[in-house]
Amino acid sequence: MVSSGSARHAFVRELSPALARCELSFLERATIDVSLAVRQHADYVAQLAALGCEIAWLPPLPDHADGVFVEDTAVVLPEVTVITRPGAQSRRNEVESVASSLARVTRVVRILDPGTLEGGDVMQIGRTLYVGRSARSNQAGVQQLAAAVEPFGYRVRSASMQGCLHLKSAVTFVPPDTVVVNPAWTDAAQYEARHVVEVAEPFGANTLTLAGVTLVSADYPKTQRRLEDAGILTRALRVSELHKAEAALTCMSLIAEGR
Repeated sequence: MVSSGSARHAFVRELSPALARCELSFLERATIDVSLAVRQHADYVAQLAALGCEIAWLPPLPDHADGVFVEDTAVVLPEVTVITRPGAQSRRNEVESVASSLARVTRVVRILDPGTLEGGDVMQIGRTLYVGRSARSNQAGVQQLAAAVEPFGYRVRSASMQGCLHLKSAVTFVPPDTVVVNPAWTDAAQYEARHVVEVAEPFGANTLTLAGVTLVSADYPKTQRRLEDAGILTRALRVSELHKAEAALTCMSLIAEGR
């Protein structure tokens, strides 16, 4: 388990100059301004630090186009970290550096062949982990995740989704009791949450909440207004170049709560 008192750690990785070769499933390839993407990523990391995270840099992987999107490589809980086996073959070599880094501070278990699982498909609400039935996470991966976390008092539930890459493209949780959802991509009734905020822009559901502040993409101002109208404190970040790589706010960090 993470050992520095009650500190919250954000594990991040620098952006690869090969970002333009990233995996894409639901978007057409567009020109990425890598230098702007680097600056946007730096602003993102600075915002995590401003919200109380201790930043932990994972080893750079300059030849791995998607290496900056570290969320997909692990599911981090206070009691255990599950190292994933990405559904995209090109991303499987990313996980070893994450496993090595996290093994220094937490108990680590792994998803093994034939299981596939990507962290972007896993959304936690309380002691429940919802796992999207996507092209990147299969039933064997879901079963292995359940076997790893249920001894610690968690339960795992499959969630239906369509039309997007990961579950957290379609829905994210804003504590204490709200989901932000694109109803065209997933049904909010599947999730144990008292309040639902529907997006105004299709990709607006991916938010990241830290220290009572919900980070949203500046590309989705109408969704941000809906969140504010629901009483949620928000802060917008510009991540436009990362969006072109089919990524969003949760993708670029692994958040570990200290114990």
